[in-house]
Amino acid sequence: MSSNPSNQRIPGLPEHGPWHVLGLMSGTSADGVDAALVEVDPHGFQGDLPFRALLAHRHEPYPMELREGVMEAAADRLRPSEITVLQRRLGNHHAHAADLLVKESGFAPHMAALHGQTIQHHPQDGATLQLADPFVLCEVLHCPVVFDLRRMDMALGGQGAPLVTLTELWLRGRAEPWTALNLGGIANITVWDGAYLRAWDVGPGMSLLDLAAEKWLGIPFDPKGAYASGKVDEELLARWMTHPFFSAAPPKSTGREIFGSAWLQTESDPLESLPLPDRLATLAAFTAQSVASELRRLDPLPAGLRGLASGGGAQHLRVRQELAARFPELPFADDHQFPNGAREAVSWALLGAASACGVAGTVPEVTGASRAAVLGAWALP
Repeated sequence: MSSNPSNQRIPGLPEHGPWHVLGLMSGTSADGVDAALVEVDPHGFQGDLPFRALLAHRHEPYPMELREGVMEAAADRLRPSEITVLQRRLGNHHAHAADLLVKESGFAPHMAALHGQTIQHHPQDGATLQLADPFVLCEVLHCPVVFDLRRMDMALGGQGAPLVTLTELWLRGRAEPWTALNLGGIANITVWDGAYLRAWDVGPGMSLLDLAAEKWLGIPFDPKGAYASGKVDEELLARWMTHPFFSAAPPKSTGREIFGSAWLQTESDPLESLPLPDRLATLAAFTAQSVASELRRLDPLPAGLRGLASGGGAQHLRVRQELAARFPELPFADDHQFPNGAREAVSWALLGAASACGVAGTVPEVTGASRAAVLGAWALP
């Protein structure tokens, strides 16, 4: 891996750094936007050390109407005209979050990296769609914006996910083996075993639990898993684990198209035959068992492997209890490197900076692409 910041093609970036890069992430939990301002050394990619500091972080929740639009789009229930308007509304919200962070922090970004809100992801067809108008963000920030970072990998035959593989390496280094578990809307793991870097999506994460909280509790999510206090229906869980996703070998990725509202609707009858605490406990066990099942692909575990958990699901006590019981071989500690919610926004800032340097942001062995690629398209002021 190499970079050449002095010859980078994006105008307005300091030749020698450091750069202030604003990363914007809205994950499959669809609860809002995380914005992170990051200080990046553009020359640091040469030694896998581009990250210098987190300057500021802000979470800006989606208004209820906007979140409902995102969930409807993810469930494939919006007309093209409605998706077109949703693109602009999401762009407005991302730009608002970025503008607030810049004003609060006093740091003006040299560039921004926009993930956008995933509403559909179909890796088997080489297709994915993230919404949020980058040109609105570019106009508000008056700086270059890199966006649409997944589709180049998919054009090369990849899954377009997970894309935090290299960013985890840039943030954690190579000194010791580690496994990073991200319990977002969809769960994924990244593993550095001391010699090889691997990553893949492992299952539903918090997507089904959050939908269940909305359906049966009338709240967006179950804080710390307080309501998931019942007994796990192991027979139901065993049937769920026969889903073809779990037997497929990496590279692989997934989304709400598989583990979303349609799945929960299909399983509503058997779930509603259980007491509410048992329903939520069984769904929590499903998240944990899917992680445990995928971790067994690492057998034997590398000596000295350290487990670190982040994402909203890391705060769900029942998921963490079930994971500890179902995969006791590797305890997971809370990852306190960044404030809750900031890590993926930091990762996206680093990926954007890599693109500005002409550095590839993918690992072909992870995504299944034919080669590594510099990611994204640019909106320029």
